[in-house]
Amino acid sequence: MDDEQDPTPPVEVEKQERHVIVHVGGEMDIDRAPLLQEALRTLLTQPDCPAEVVLDLTELTFCDSSGLNAFLQARLAAQENGRRLSLHAPNQQVAKLLALTGANQLFPITTRDQTD
Repeated sequence: MDDEQDPTPPVEVEKQERHVIVHVGGEMDIDRAPLLQEALRTLLTQPDCPAEVVLDLTELTFCDSSGLNAFLQARLAAQENGRRLSLHAPNQQVAKLLALTGANQLFPITTRDQTD
């Protein structure tokens, strides 16, 4: 169920041996954030989900408070299930949203230049 104005799929999951990368793309707003929140909750509560989950925000072009709430809800689900959630490569708008709300203190955040 993709938005006609934003054809980028909101979530794509790439499972690897030691971690999962969740590619988040397009605009994350009130219409699309529930899709992300549900996908992350489902992933994080699976018994075979790796301990490390990375939200790759490289293709995320916009995020409002609904998207931020999805990130925060996922963080809680990760903690409740013994997993670690990190954010990778937020753009300037998303980084500003994280900083203004203090959410940047809640997540490990890596940039495109950093490698694990």
